Amino acid sequence: MTLLDHVPSEAQRWRSAYRHRQTVYSVVVAACSTAALGTLLVVAVTGAPGWDRVRQSFLDPQIARNALPAVLSGLWLNVRLLVCCAVGALLLGLVIAVLRTLRGPVFFPVRALAAGYTYTFRGLPLIIVLYLLTLGVPGLRLQGMPPVLVLGGVALVLTYSGYLAEVFRAGIESVHPSQLAAARSLGLTYRQTMRHVVLPQAVRRVAPPLLNDVVALQKDVGLVSLAGPIDAVRAAQIATAQSFNYTPYVVAGVLFVLLAIPLIAVTDWVTLRAARRQSGG
Repeated sequence: MTLLDHVPSEAQRWRSAYRHRQTVYSVVVAACSTAALGTLLVVAVTGAPGWDRVRQSFLDPQIARNALPAVLSGLWLNVRLLVCCAVGALLLGLVIAVLRTLRGPVFFPVRALAAGYTYTFRGLPLIIVLYLLTLGVPGLRLQGMPPVLVLGGVALVLTYSGYLAEVFRAGIESVHPSQLAAARSLGLTYRQTMRHVVLPQAVRRVAPPLLNDVVALQKDVGLVSLAGPIDAVRAAQIATAQSFNYTPYVVAGVLFVLLAIPLIAVTDWVTLRAARRQSGG
């Protein structure tokens, strides 16, 4: 008898049918509970005494249509800023992490500077760093001063590289020392060992938290509007000032959520894949 001629037994057919019934039952129960909870929320919100006032102030369709083009144009600035800041923060964070893992007393000043960098920018609120760089640095009136948008991006890179450096360092230190010893015994230099043995494993292990920080950065790029550039948040603020209605802020919030969904989906997929790899599944 070949595999194609295999006929499942009665017990196997019963188990398959039972699993199918359980799956259908779970889907039906989940759908019913979700519908019930959603109905309760809708009734509770729309039945509130001030619902009409809130709907007019935050959910006006006409104002949303009028503000959408300007907010979309500002969102394109946020997207470009996100890409540049994410790349810069990842590269700078990786360099800081490698500097913190250098061995030997001769590298103590480098390690101390790297540690001080991470302590400082992990402790400083992002909004203070933004104000210092976008409002304080231009006051120096130096030659070749970059625009405020660039200074805001530098503030984001400096702040998030402090967090990413600690994530990278955790991944580097998670690699067992025996692998470093084996690589050195094969004749690899320290730089070759880090490049070909340690860093590939470290980055793969800490990919989920790295992506989580990128998702957080995607939200915080909107803070650059505090310095004046017209991004999605600033465009929504201008539209709100013109219409005396807060619907443009809701439009900007929805667009930020739609922008974050792909990043969150990729993060969840990478996290699930890493968990399966560790469990051997």
